[in-house]
Amino acid sequence: MDEAKLRSIPLFSGLGKKELRAVASHADEVDVPEGKHLVCEGERPAEFFAIEEGEVEVRRGDEVLARLGPGDFFGETALIDRGVRNATVTAVAPSTLMVMTPPEFRAMAGAMPSVASRLQEAVEERCSGALPSG
Repeated sequence: MDEAKLRSIPLFSGLGKKELRAVASHADEVDVPEGKHLVCEGERPAEFFAIEEGEVEVRRGDEVLARLGPGDFFGETALIDRGVRNATVTAVAPSTLMVMTPPEFRAMAGAMPSVASRLQEAVEERCSGALPSG
């Protein structure tokens, strides 16, 4: 994964070169077509995602909670609290995503307190209903 692309994601924008290299070593980049289901409500978590390009829709049941685009991320809530997915996320445009498996995500969060803190803040905001999650 390219460090410049990671820097364009606000979650990682404040990291130094060494930290960016570490995140890059834990991440893969994938291209997904429009209509691809990335996360399904009620399932066990399999990945954390950050959007490089494209757009996704976050739904809970029949309700659209949000549309997320470049720089946004999703999938962290279930990985942090080790619960099930609380929303379904679908690509609504061809998208390029940064993806981390649960062990990679936990290794990154454990090694980078600033990222872990930002992720925890996002989880708290999303759990309070201020932001959508996945």
